[in-house]
Amino acid sequence: MSEIPETVVLLADDGSVVGTAPKATVHTTDTPLHLAFSCHVFDEHGRVLVTRRALDKRTWPGVWTNAFCGHPAPGEDTAQAIARRAERELGLRLTDVRIALPDFRYRAVDASGIVENEICPVYTALAEGELAPAADEVAEWAWLDPAELRAAVAAAPFAFSPWLGWQLAAWPGDYAPSV
Repeated sequence: MSEIPETVVLLADDGSVVGTAPKATVHTTDTPLHLAFSCHVFDEHGRVLVTRRALDKRTWPGVWTNAFCGHPAPGEDTAQAIARRAERELGLRLTDVRIALPDFRYRAVDASGIVENEICPVYTALAEGELAPAADEVAEWAWLDPAELRAAVAAAPFAFSPWLGWQLAAWPGDYAPSV
């Protein structure tokens, strides 16, 4: 059975919904503003999951980033979208999903000229079970102490997604699970 093509929610500058579009056609050199989410996953030891994007990803291939990101489908609750993408990308169930940066928004251009242009609330969650990443999504992964991640991003920002660096800079208080 084939996967249903993803659809993203298009937004006006004020965040109001103005339409939808197939995800496959949205990320170009002139990407319209759309709705997304970003999730930082922690384990029972307080370590944070970082993933290296698969080498055949359309945007930022091979770049290290937070656990995963995604797009809620039209009418889909963000919590449902997070659970769906965690299972699809990481083979992982999550607990204690919480909002960390409700107003995060960014625009970034990768080396190929592809633009990310998203209103992208940021969440934290706790991992439940073993990680089983999808090869078409994740090339590598690591569990790091949050201070180690901050130090790595500060020392080599070019090795990480721009949104990860911006999210860490905007993080309220300690970068740690909100449990």
